[in-house]
Amino acid sequence: MAVEPTEDKQIYLSAEMTSRLGAIDIGSNSVRLMVVEVLRGGTYRILDEEREPTRLGRSVSSEGRLDDESMDRTIQALRSFREIAAGYQVTALRTIATCAVREARNGPEFCRRVREEIGLEVEVIPGDREARLAFSSVQHAFDLTGKNVIVADIGGGSTEIIFATGNLIESIFSTPLGAVRLTEQFGLGDAATPSDFLRLEEEVAASLKKRTSRPLFAPHFLVGSGGTFTTLAELVMASKREFDIPVAGYKVSQAEVHHLLDRLRKLPLRTRRSLAGMAPDRADIIVAGLTIVDALMKRFRVNTLVIHTRGVRDGLVREMIDDLLGASAAAAIDTPRLREDAIERLAAACSGELEHGRTVAALAGRLYQQLTAPLSLRAEDQLLLECAARLQDVGYVINYDQHHKHSYHLIRNSRLPGIRGHDLEIIANVARYHRGAYPKRKHENLARLSAEDQQRVHRMAAILRLAGGLDRSRSQMVRDVSVSIDDGGLTLDVVADQEPQVDIWGAERRTELFEKVFGMPVHIRWAAAEKE
Repeated sequence: MAVEPTEDKQIYLSAEMTSRLGAIDIGSNSVRLMVVEVLRGGTYRILDEEREPTRLGRSVSSEGRLDDESMDRTIQALRSFREIAAGYQVTALRTIATCAVREARNGPEFCRRVREEIGLEVEVIPGDREARLAFSSVQHAFDLTGKNVIVADIGGGSTEIIFATGNLIESIFSTPLGAVRLTEQFGLGDAATPSDFLRLEEEVAASLKKRTSRPLFAPHFLVGSGGTFTTLAELVMASKREFDIPVAGYKVSQAEVHHLLDRLRKLPLRTRRSLAGMAPDRADIIVAGLTIVDALMKRFRVNTLVIHTRGVRDGLVREMIDDLLGASAAAAIDTPRLREDAIERLAAACSGELEHGRTVAALAGRLYQQLTAPLSLRAEDQLLLECAARLQDVGYVINYDQHHKHSYHLIRNSRLPGIRGHDLEIIANVARYHRGAYPKRKHENLARLSAEDQQRVHRMAAILRLAGGLDRSRSQMVRDVSVSIDDGGLTLDVVADQEPQVDIWGAERRTELFEKVFGMPVHIRWAAAEKE
């Protein structure tokens, strides 16, 4: 199993000048700064890093707000970070905040203070975006090709979990399991009792069971991001006297995690602080953090943990580099071409059904084009339908039986140039219903959409099913389709050089959703070449 950190993957765009960027991450436990210099090819080198443990989220779970002392300490740290970044003459400085500010009632007030007192605009990011940034960092550090992995980013107030196949995100879960939050909730000081630790275990296990599903794939390993994981690795390495091994990529077994947790529970805080490998400011929250790690490995039945020493900040820097170089890329390559390339890569990596996807997309587009006026469809939805057709089978990479459901998640968590996030959600839903159950309002993925958008999904999915049936043989025999509507319903004249019996049969089996959505019967017949 090759999981050693790889060289940073390069973005093959040239930059005429190097730029310096700064990224600040306001977490529940600490505030961190990273200053980098962008190199040619889109890689970077770190110029400076700084961390201040301000415990901003220490009172959020108990009082629902950020306390004044923690806010003052955080603002002072941010003031210093801004001066450091200015000293390096950064061309861009971005500041993000995660769980503590996201959940606190006075989070907006804190952001206002930061803006007015320091001049920094704080972007409060949701849990799924936090997870995507962490995953971006992981996929640049490790070769995930052919691997089923789980990535966990443990912070002070929450834990984000990602299921991924190779470099594709299949699912994201955000949980309220944070090392600071749980330490305070269960009073894990020197007076903590075995029953306190037992209640903690039960709470973590129950929360994971409620808020996550088990992956349908067998994970090769768990990648851990965040201070809990790096401290865990340093403690294990110190106990084994492995002083010359890098923490990045270090592997820890579930048994080692459990044994370390059991050992630390029995030690008073003062003794924990003095342990080799222990970061002193993390000694009071490490038991809660390791309880989360132990529960993750049990819940997802994974025996090997791989340590990642970077995380959200690294992901943010890479996003900033993409933005920096994106303007020159857009000038050189048109957005439709970029989108086409992205679709082709995703389909090739996942489905193995490129020709089928292209054919279904072409037929779906032809159907939609001819039906737009008579059925009052939105002309701009033709592009979304064709994208869904191209990507409908990407879920094969997970498994066949439920591939339409996996296609939804893989598409929703992908990036297609020129496609807005909301439109990507529509595309994912249409692909979700290219087979299997009909769209239902009780389905969580559909319930996220407005009534109008749900109707759009119904209509596009109905057309996609017909188009998919017209290449049931996977032979691409059907070259075109002609549509006519009269009192007798919808007639599809299928254009093919030879009678496509299997494809007509396949389409006839997929007419029910169309007939239900549009309220008209469907008739399908072969238009022989001489009839064209």
